[in-house]
Formats: sequence, structure tokens, C-alpha cells
Amino acid sequence: LSGKKAGFCPKKERRVWKMRTTDMADELFSGAAQPLPAGVRLATARHGGVTVTRVEVAREGLSRPRGRYVTLEMPSVSVLDERDAAVIEVCARELRALLPPEGPVLVLGVGNRRITADALGPRTVQRLRPVAAVAPGVAAATGLSLQQLTAALVGQLRPAAVVCVDSLCSAEGQRLGRTVQFSDSGLYPAQADHTRHLTRDTLGVPVVAAGIPTLMQAQEGADLVVTPRALDSVIAHGAALLAGSVNRA
Repeated sequence: LSGKKAGFCPKKERRVWKMRTTDMADELFSGAAQPLPAGVRLATARHGGVTVTRVEVAREGLSRPRGRYVTLEMPSVSVLDERDAAVIEVCARELRALLPPEGPVLVLGVGNRRITADALGPRTVQRLRPVAAVAPGVAAATGLSLQQLTAALVGQLRPAAVVCVDSLCSAEGQRLGRTVQFSDSGLYPAQADHTRHLTRDTLGVPVVAAGIPTLMQAQEGADLVVTPRALDSVIAHGAALLAGSVNRA
């Protein structure tokens, strides 16, 4: 991998990056002509038709928590499924590198299965085989926060790691349904609701987040969101792709 070296970013540029509503680390730190903030490394490579971008955040206080973020960008997730062995192998290899070398894994399908754009996690766990998997639902339906439910499951099962699958938010419309992100920093959505944050500190085990961007904010400060035209297909094939990657990993 050939990447940009860490560097300093003027305060004005840093503020622009932080304002973008996105879960994608490479959108926050790529871009450019501007140097990277100190403590951030970014490198990009290509494997077949898949572009792999790795971002490492080595210090606190930046737009994303400390950790490793891997983004895999493909022509279109909406036309991919579990039969795309080459793509699944690339995804599985990147996911495997973020997990402990051995031990049981608990997979959480985070999100609301009744809302299509948020149903990626629940749809993914339906296709998993060799792991414990559950779609815990949303707090409005269960009366329990995601942190409370997950902590209880971890306490009973004692997994070596937790993998959280969730729909993501992108700042770039052309990336919706075309990108997969894995991260070992835990589940840390762009939204401010801290009860959805699942990290090693809150659960006591490594937490890896996996997801595909399915929506973007229409404009900064607005409540409107944009989703792909073929949203049903993105969720169906994206869930199959992620499930195949987890099964393979």
C-alpha cells in the first residue's frame, strides 16, 4: 500500500471535516490537497475490482475514535450477492485482520428491520451460519438500550469479540450501496446518541463494526435524507455480501 504520511491540518480545514455527517472514515480524512491531521495515516490499494482504503487513527480528539478503518469500494453492491466469491474473499480477509485469532464471535444485526434503509443488520444475521447472531431491535420496541442488551449477551456468552452490522451514513451520494466499511473502533454512529455506542470500553471485549452506507443527509442541518433508488436491492444483496464475508472470515 502506498499512502499519504501523517501531517498537520490547519484549524479551519479540520473544522470543515468535522462538520460532515458521515460514518465513513475515509470521507473525513481523504480529500486532498490538504495534509492529514497528525496521528492519521491513509493508504489505498486495488484488488481486482475492489478499491481498499485503510485509515488508521492513532490518537484521540479527532473526528473518529482511535482505531483502524477499512473501506472497500465496489462498482455497485446492488448487483452483488453471496456468489461473488472474489469480492467476498477480499472483504473476509480485511474483516479477519480486525478480529482476534481465535474464539467465538457474537454478531449483532443493529437497526430496525421495519425501515428498509435501516434493515441491513437484521437482514444480515438471517444469513449467518457458524456464529451466535441476534438482531436486538430498537429501544423503542424493547425498552432497553442497545448497550444494555449487548452487555447482557456478552456476559452470558463471553465471546472473544462482537461484530456489529449496521446501516451507515455517507456524505457522498455516489457511494450509497457501493461501499463496505469495517472498523475495530467499535460501533460509533455519527448520531450523538451515546446509548448506541458499543466499544471495548463499554463491553469488555473487542468490538468490530461492519456496514454499508444506505443513506445521506440531504443538506447540513436538515432532517431530510437521501437513499439509493434501488434501496430494496441494496439491502438484500448488501446483507448477502456481508453475511458471506462474516461466514468466510
